[in-house]
Amino acid sequence: MITCLIFCLLRSRCLPRQVGLPLVMHRQYSLDISAQLLRTQGYVNGQWINAPSTFPVLDPATGEQIAKVADCGPAEAKLAVDAAYKAFYFWKQHTAKERSVLLRKWYDLLTLNKEDLAKLITFECGKPMKESLGEIAYAAGFLEWFSEEARRVYGDVVPSAAKDRKILLLKQPVGVASIITPWNFPSAMITRKAGAALAAGCTVVVKPAEDTPLSALALAELASQAGIPAGVFNVVPCSREKTPSVGTVLCTDPLVGKVSFTGSTATGKILLKHAADTVKRVSMELGGHAPFIVFDSADVDKAVAGAMNSKFRNSGQTCVCSNRFLVQSRIHDRFIEKLGKAMDAELRLGHGSDPNTTQGPLINVRASEKVEHQVMDAVSRGAKVLRGGKRLDGSFHQPTLLADVTTDMLCTREETFGPLLPVIRFSTEAEALAIANASHVGLAGYFFSQDVSQIWRVAENLEVGMVGVNEGLLSTPEASFGGVKQSGLGREGSKYGIEEYLDVKYMCFGGLTP
Repeated sequence: MITCLIFCLLRSRCLPRQVGLPLVMHRQYSLDISAQLLRTQGYVNGQWINAPSTFPVLDPATGEQIAKVADCGPAEAKLAVDAAYKAFYFWKQHTAKERSVLLRKWYDLLTLNKEDLAKLITFECGKPMKESLGEIAYAAGFLEWFSEEARRVYGDVVPSAAKDRKILLLKQPVGVASIITPWNFPSAMITRKAGAALAAGCTVVVKPAEDTPLSALALAELASQAGIPAGVFNVVPCSREKTPSVGTVLCTDPLVGKVSFTGSTATGKILLKHAADTVKRVSMELGGHAPFIVFDSADVDKAVAGAMNSKFRNSGQTCVCSNRFLVQSRIHDRFIEKLGKAMDAELRLGHGSDPNTTQGPLINVRASEKVEHQVMDAVSRGAKVLRGGKRLDGSFHQPTLLADVTTDMLCTREETFGPLLPVIRFSTEAEALAIANASHVGLAGYFFSQDVSQIWRVAENLEVGMVGVNEGLLSTPEASFGGVKQSGLGREGSKYGIEEYLDVKYMCFGGLTP
């Protein structure tokens, strides 16, 4: 077992109407997992490889170093692409059932090792253990789902207008897929992409976020144990400094047939430009700015519960996290009051390995500074702080509730990615929709209403790719995941997710005797 890592952490509680009153407690926290799953080298062509240098992986709750990981560069990325390209020509020859069986074995191993995998997530990105365990179940669910979808990649036989011809439409894998993933779901964002790619017959090269490479490398170890052949699944971790050069290789190499990216809209646009030169298939899940609308007809208690789930999961660091809260005038005050009480009762700051913690740190100091800046901007423009409002030591920030928020404030114009809940009062349905749709992105949206006609109107008119109706959590492997506008291209999960890794080939079989 790995030697315990000893940390001291400032633990804080979000106390009613009190800010800046942290409760200091010194505790010991240990990353205690199987040494087999703590991998620090790159994984290329079924081998663990070193790089000329390493980079540190830090616990965002403490700033302490967890491990040093191989800092792969363009050379290692090219090796991985070449290995994946070579492996593609025998992997695609595997039958759908053979690929299905291997994905199922990978799923079984994730489930078997869920505790250790969850600990890696908690120490890398700060999630409370309960949420990390939930992510591993979610990540494993994609492998299970796509192991089943592998055997349902059906083509078509199309009736021909000519009697001496038959028209067949075949589905074939696109080739090598470059997979570039974020830090906020370091396991699930890999399996959601790689599960679909491998099921379709593609091979992959994964570049995990520099903050969370250990989870990706643990998945590679389990892929190897599952019997997934060398070169089919590759991982090239790298530092922030080397990310641009590695990303360039993965998006421009002519041997790569597909790029799948989850991250910011700004970075997605850069990768799209890179992929355009060789006209690669691209799918992108980019930034969100989700509205959360509570209408007068809503069940206020359910709306409060939905808001808590949507806003404070992973300390507000999810792509589908609600960012702008719009509450209709008649129930505005009641909603605010109940929401504040729920925050007092349910939210506890601390290290993710502490079982009492519900709110971990943000991923780094820059993230907490962004939340602090948005709070200060809102207050300077007339917003009132009803709960929290303060940045604490390191990358911690108090869960914060703002009232009297207006649409000229930064927090209503920019994605926060933190535990900030700004509430805007509105009067009419038309006004709410206008505010909700006044964004260049459209990933997810939520609203609470018990008016059936209103539910249909609003669901159809919200300019987003996913809608939660009387529900704050909507992600599941069975459903499609993706946005509209500048929130991305393509869909992940569901029966549509595997289509992103398939080409349709038209086969005209002529010269037949009628």
